[in-house]
Amino acid sequence: MLHIFLKGGPVMWPLLCTSLVAVTVVFERLLFLIREQSRRKPETVEDILGGVERNEVSAAIQAGSGSSDFVARTLVYALEHRQKSLSNALLRAANRELKRFNRGLAVLDTIITLAPLLGLLGTVTGMIHAFGLIGGELDSPTAITGGVAEALIATAFGLGIAITALIPFNYLNACLEEARLEIQDAATHLELLISKSPAAKE
Repeated sequence: MLHIFLKGGPVMWPLLCTSLVAVTVVFERLLFLIREQSRRKPETVEDILGGVERNEVSAAIQAGSGSSDFVARTLVYALEHRQKSLSNALLRAANRELKRFNRGLAVLDTIITLAPLLGLLGTVTGMIHAFGLIGGELDSPTAITGGVAEALIATAFGLGIAITALIPFNYLNACLEEARLEIQDAATHLELLISKSPAAKE
């Protein structure tokens, strides 16, 4: 494997760096998702909404205070700042929580785009070198074909990195969307309860 890597040319080193970054980001994001899933407390969210429905906002805030559930934290922050603007408080809290889920996705997106381009660059420079042999080694066609074969190694590695990174990237995006929908559903429920209970707005 090392022999093939070295044959790919100098572009293989940036490709190696991008692959290591991709692995690091994916590993960290998966650990983050596992941690967040273990911290989910749907019953706390129900306690908060139930307290608001009974016009016991202070009890609802107390029920969710210090919770590790990201949905519960969003609702508690909105209730604590409901006098100014419930909708804006919900939006700010939701954005703050979703930012944590979105971390690292831009890096993966860049790697998915960059890796094939680096591979293509390696192939182009390798082809230039291979065709440069035509002038001096016409009686040795294997040198030319061997050079072309080595040039394609970089493209193969670049495509492999992009394809491999694409799968967790799409999965992480799906998890981000799921978190957004969960927050949106709870926030809409809270706004409906607040609108039905004028006393809860105070």
